[in-house]
Amino acid sequence: MTRSHDAIVTTQFGPRAADYVQSAVHATGEDLDALDAIVRRQAPAHALDLGSGGGHVAYRLAAHAAQVTASDLSGEMMVAVATTSLEKGLANIATCVAPAESLPFEDASFDFLGCRFSAHHWRDFHAGLREARRVLARGSTAVFVDAVSPGRASLDTHLQAVELLRDTSHVRDYSASEWASALTEAGFTVHATRTWRLRMDFATWIARMRTPEVNSSAIRALQDTASDVVRTHFDIEPDGSFMLDTLMMEAVAA
Repeated sequence: MTRSHDAIVTTQFGPRAADYVQSAVHATGEDLDALDAIVRRQAPAHALDLGSGGGHVAYRLAAHAAQVTASDLSGEMMVAVATTSLEKGLANIATCVAPAESLPFEDASFDFLGCRFSAHHWRDFHAGLREARRVLARGSTAVFVDAVSPGRASLDTHLQAVELLRDTSHVRDYSASEWASALTEAGFTVHATRTWRLRMDFATWIARMRTPEVNSSAIRALQDTASDVVRTHFDIEPDGSFMLDTLMMEAVAA
């Protein structure tokens, strides 16, 4: 049996839509507050939440934009976002099911774009960024937030390994330099960057993705046998909880 990457993503995330709507890690954070401040200043007419997941960016955008479109590969995620939007009284959010690499929108349809914890799942990172630039009007702001690789080979290998074991739809946590290069290549000008360290509680992190026990055990084995350099960087705790590097890049469609 063959399965496309998009099919793997939807299989992984569709049944977990409610979990991501309710996830404290996704629903709160300094990065969301920073994004909120940016979109408040911009007050866009039509904003796009690209790779919306549980819709937490869309809910923030809705407070300051006249209209918001939440777009995601998972139809079940979009049903959850539409339901939650109604519960929150956010009548200006519409949903769309589409992969990041092939968005069903006209050129320059939006004047703001937010994308948070999505790009590391994309089948084609560069194509997704090109689509993000295509659907944004020139001069519009885009804010990308994601987990990032620390860059150093040993740290990168460990991070990608535990991410893939936990979630088989994982593609790559890109480094800050890879992000900057890809955004420039896609037609963006990077204006500002911010970084955070996010503590991942191991039990919650595993439960949210319903990671099989065999994979969970493999992650713990990798952590237990990791070098001092790896253990120190990720601040791996006795129960497997660890610190994840995250990056926000504010860019403008050139």
